[in-house]
Amino acid sequence: MIHQPTRLRIMAALVALDEGDRVEFTFLQNLLGLTPGNLSIHLQKLEEAGYVVVEKGFVRRRPKTWVAATPEGREAFAAHVDALEAILRQARGAAEEEEGR
Repeated sequence: MIHQPTRLRIMAALVALDEGDRVEFTFLQNLLGLTPGNLSIHLQKLEEAGYVVVEKGFVRRRPKTWVAATPEGREAFAAHVDALEAILRQARGAAEEEEGR
């Protein structure tokens, strides 16, 4: 789920926030350079997986949408980053071993 590049970028932006903090949809859209529709589709998939929570409300009678990573989403992102780091360590080790021959 998180391995898809756009969803990985979304999760990276959200886990950079303090736990419990949320970001406005339009801020996230502009930060990542996504269209509203594209961001909505990816957020829907992340929400279905339980990785983000999307809240809608009003500020001065204007509709607003906020997005935050859930604890499960933070854990999934951390696990994905750990897996990527393990792949890098393995590749570096293989490259160093090859150089030593």
